[in-house]
Amino acid sequence: MTGQKIDGIAVANSVKERTRAAVSELKKEGIDTCLATVLVGDDPASAQYVTSKQKDCADVGIATKDHRLPQNFIQKEIEELVNLLNNDDTVHGILVQLPLPSQINEFSVIAKISPLKDVDGLTPYNVGLLSSGRSLLKPCTPSGIMELFDYYKIDISGKHAVIINRSNLVGKPLYHLMLEKDATVTTCHSRTNDLEKFCQEADIVVTAVGNRAKFTLTEEMIKDGAVVIDVGTSRLDGKLAGDVDYDNVIKKASYVTPVPGGVGPMTRAMLLKNTVTAASISKGIATQR
Repeated sequence: MTGQKIDGIAVANSVKERTRAAVSELKKEGIDTCLATVLVGDDPASAQYVTSKQKDCADVGIATKDHRLPQNFIQKEIEELVNLLNNDDTVHGILVQLPLPSQINEFSVIAKISPLKDVDGLTPYNVGLLSSGRSLLKPCTPSGIMELFDYYKIDISGKHAVIINRSNLVGKPLYHLMLEKDATVTTCHSRTNDLEKFCQEADIVVTAVGNRAKFTLTEEMIKDGAVVIDVGTSRLDGKLAGDVDYDNVIKKASYVTPVPGGVGPMTRAMLLKNTVTAASISKGIATQR
């Protein structure tokens, strides 16, 4: 048995095509969809992430407003900028690139973003809506994983899913999204005893450890026919790698995402989708349920 590779690039392109069409429809309604990006400091990786997101926006017709701030920017200054963007009717989405420098309280900054412009789905208000099954703006990586399930017609209802991650960005929101689709969800983490046992019993394993030197999901850790979603990224022998021993796991699993080319493109695509959703909310086309 050899499983099927989940092609995140192909699925992301389908999301981008739908997004491009939605941007065009909004333009007919007089809305030029716009995302404001905020980057504090000069971390090369963060700068590259922001630049790539801006290129993605341009590809589907979304305008961007770029705010690059010095490393010594203080809490009050960034919160004032967020308030200005909240009140700018030409801005529909606000993306504050994380992590922020140590002198800035990330939670306080994120909490200042208008929930209607929160394209990362991280404000306390949107986190609450997500846990209630009522959110329109959902964290990008978890919603991208759900999009992969839909595209490949992977029915998760009644299935046992193990998520190896408990972060606010991946594990916690994905738990709620999968539970909403009637999966039975177990959250595992660095303090979980007998992690291998949990994985071996799972129909679906989502791993987001991101440290290949300390953790690898091997074929012995999954059961025959399991669906394996790899969110982790790290360097292995100088190359980008995920948490999963892909070449061996795919021989036993039914579906596996590769790294690169799996979940990563979906995260970027869902940011575009969220920005269009936020623009639709501003027009009253989409409303929080």
